[in-house]
Amino acid sequence: MYGFCNVSIPGKEAVTLKKKSIRFVSTDRSFFSVMAFLLVFVLFFSSCNTHSEPHELTKQQPGSLYLNHSDSANYVGMATCRLCHQEIYNTFMETGMGRSFDRALKKKSSGNFSNSLIYDQIANFHYNAFWNQDSLFIKEYRLAHNDTVFSRTEQVNFIIGSGQHTNSHLQIVNGYVNQMPMTYYTQKKKWDLPPGFENGVNTRFSRKIGLECMSCHNAFPGFVMGSENKFTSVPGGIDCERCHGPGSVHVAERKSGTRIDTSKFIDYSIVNPSKLSVDAQFDICQRCHLQGNAVLKEGKSFFDFKPGQKLSDYISVFLPKYEHADDEFIMASHSDRLKQSACFIKSLENRKNSSTLKPYKDALTCITCHNPHVSVKKTNSTVFNEACVKCHSQIPVESKELVRLRVANCGLKGTGPSNCVTCHMPASGSTDIPHVSVHDHYIRKPLGKNEKEKIKKFIGLYSINEKQPDALTRAKAYINQYEKFDPKSEYLDSALTLLDKKGDRQKNSPALIQLYFIKQEFAKVIQLVTSIGESYCYEKLVVSKSYDNRDAWTAYRIGESYSSTHDIRNAEKWLKRAVELAPFYPDFRNKLGSLYASENKLKEAKQEFEFLLKENPRFVSAYSNLGYLKMLEGSYAEALQFYTTGKNLDPDNAALLLNLSAYYLYMNDTKTGRTYLKQVIAHDPLNQRAISMLKQLDN
Repeated sequence: MYGFCNVSIPGKEAVTLKKKSIRFVSTDRSFFSVMAFLLVFVLFFSSCNTHSEPHELTKQQPGSLYLNHSDSANYVGMATCRLCHQEIYNTFMETGMGRSFDRALKKKSSGNFSNSLIYDQIANFHYNAFWNQDSLFIKEYRLAHNDTVFSRTEQVNFIIGSGQHTNSHLQIVNGYVNQMPMTYYTQKKKWDLPPGFENGVNTRFSRKIGLECMSCHNAFPGFVMGSENKFTSVPGGIDCERCHGPGSVHVAERKSGTRIDTSKFIDYSIVNPSKLSVDAQFDICQRCHLQGNAVLKEGKSFFDFKPGQKLSDYISVFLPKYEHADDEFIMASHSDRLKQSACFIKSLENRKNSSTLKPYKDALTCITCHNPHVSVKKTNSTVFNEACVKCHSQIPVESKELVRLRVANCGLKGTGPSNCVTCHMPASGSTDIPHVSVHDHYIRKPLGKNEKEKIKKFIGLYSINEKQPDALTRAKAYINQYEKFDPKSEYLDSALTLLDKKGDRQKNSPALIQLYFIKQEFAKVIQLVTSIGESYCYEKLVVSKSYDNRDAWTAYRIGESYSSTHDIRNAEKWLKRAVELAPFYPDFRNKLGSLYASENKLKEAKQEFEFLLKENPRFVSAYSNLGYLKMLEGSYAEALQFYTTGKNLDPDNAALLLNLSAYYLYMNDTKTGRTYLKQVIAHDPLNQRAISMLKQLDN
């Protein structure tokens, strides 16, 4: 159906993708050549139970008890687990996790398509989702005087979200996965822009779905190192091994006839979360139900954590902390909110120190109320009520019925369903996702009105899953908070204070370079690189490929800093390093091509831009840049074709519109040239390039 993917296994399939693709969000800059004063060139950064004795392989291994923590342990896929655990598979597939991700099929979609029209007033785009036979599409269009002046239709390839709260829609372009600009909010039965697309930041069809996002909303995918969002395979939803770890050792032992009496021993060939400590059990849930500002530890990736390990060895997750904001929470913050509850804290104090197979016993954890193999929708509310009554064991037995009566009376009073959750875990909206209602897992007495009205005060960023993160980790958190969530200068000030303490300046240098680069203090970037280079060649430090492209980003920032000071030789050297380390990161390659063009290395520039379009035929800036090169060659018809194709993808791309204006002015079509300049200014009133060109035309 898609032309670029095919099903690789039956049941809960993974979709295997071709290895060509690219798609990126951009920020455009431009410059004029001597030959074409009017032409603009884009600088784009822009369980088994027979034996009574444990098998010898279950003995403790170096660094871990669990055999599937070994680097040689492999993921086998849900279809393999299903062969022995069919009943669990059947119920799990009805859970939110089991339904988290799938191909865009009618049986997957929860949307009401009888009225799927939405309008982004700020971006001035209308959207409509519709089915054409068995394929789902999203149409984007713009109206002027009731006429359609722009239209673009793209196919939806995957639906992300179980439908309990939302369905969002993803597209693949040659393996690059991007979110699309429509989400169905099932509780309100409403179509709207996706979370984060509102308030003038509609990224249309180009929000990158990277490894951080995909690794929580899905099983582990095939990911292309040196990219941000390119995948060779995409699984069909969260699977067994996300909570139990790689299954190859477990499968091999069962095939060999090895059996463990799991009523007496722990089977160390696979992780059973119910037999982990409280902290280790929480870490499994927290890996994804702990949304926030995730900072990877040095040398780690979002692939590395395995169930049964300590999450803070791999990731530290930060959130901003405020006074008087206890009633505010984000969607995936269940574990953080639960741990703030007196119920949880008291359960730890009262927990028995035992060496049983279930060391979490008597503590309040996620599985106290939730069976991860059974859908919440199919879990009777009495399950949650009984959990509350059981934990409040100080209540005399004869009084427990009174508790049940009190719960029932709540429902009779019209305050909601007959359960404890109604009052003590009230449902409300989250601060990060609109049109949803979710139960706050901070269990407590209902807040009074005066408590809610207090003015909140920022205290600082704190790690939810790590008590004392080191200074570098904390500094990275502040930088991330600025770049990804809330661009307040005090975050950068806090990061700089942490990095300037008596730390290893060489170790801290990537974070310092990132900080100076954000602040556009390019001279400080160069000074730092030079000062470290006096004792150690800095180029030898920036050599590693990684899933987070850390060294590639460092090289890019250094190259751009040299470019800002017109040191073209060093700029080219470092930008080439960035492309070598992250060859599927179009931002870097496009910037290198732009630099080549500024040096009149037109052949090299053309190669970079043609590579980009071969990777992703929707990469708008490459059309603009190749059009510019065609103008230099005198191939004006080809230049116009590139410009027009780009405009049909993005009618508001300022640099491309400036190039189009320059083309028409060069062809003595002043009227059309003016039209495009005015279009740039209408979308960006402060665009100095367009303003200057109009003034020159008026003189």
